[in-house]
Amino acid sequence: MGADVTRLLADWSQGNQGAFEQLAPAVYDELRRLAARYLSRERAGHTLQPTALVHEAFLRLIDQSRVEWQGRAHFFGVAAQMIRRILVDHARAHQAAKRGAGAAHFAIDDNFDAAAPRDLDLVALDDALGALAELDPQQSRVIELRFFGGLSIEETAAVLNVSPATVKREWAAARAWLYRELSRGAPPA
Repeated sequence: MGADVTRLLADWSQGNQGAFEQLAPAVYDELRRLAARYLSRERAGHTLQPTALVHEAFLRLIDQSRVEWQGRAHFFGVAAQMIRRILVDHARAHQAAKRGAGAAHFAIDDNFDAAAPRDLDLVALDDALGALAELDPQQSRVIELRFFGGLSIEETAAVLNVSPATVKREWAAARAWLYRELSRGAPPA
């Protein structure tokens, strides 16, 4: 499956629109699982559904046809970035009047599914990731790929073209920095 996705991505990068038509069903289920995992962290009654989130991500991915895809992990890294943007944009629109009200404190750890409560404040996380990106773009990208993209240490290393040991170090440092930043804005217990 991974080799087929990589081949289809390469063909799509070279302008073969038929490759995207074959790629879409090959990656749809995985993207839908990723979207469902993100949405499970959202507040109850969230207006976005996994299918709508994946469809919006696909619309944005279609505009990425000029990207020289480096493989499956690179594709899912870009898809994760798009899903993150969609969710953050949606959260910003809903929090415009009451920024941070009821926002939860959470930890980013290796157990993605249990790491964040349902009322995760994506806006605060996005703001913190933006600040981290200014300090250390690679650490911000590691968080994005691991937390939002669900990529493994090895897949993240492949996307970033670094060693798995480097990803592990960056992951630990970035999580500590984010914890400190997000704790500053958390309401007292």
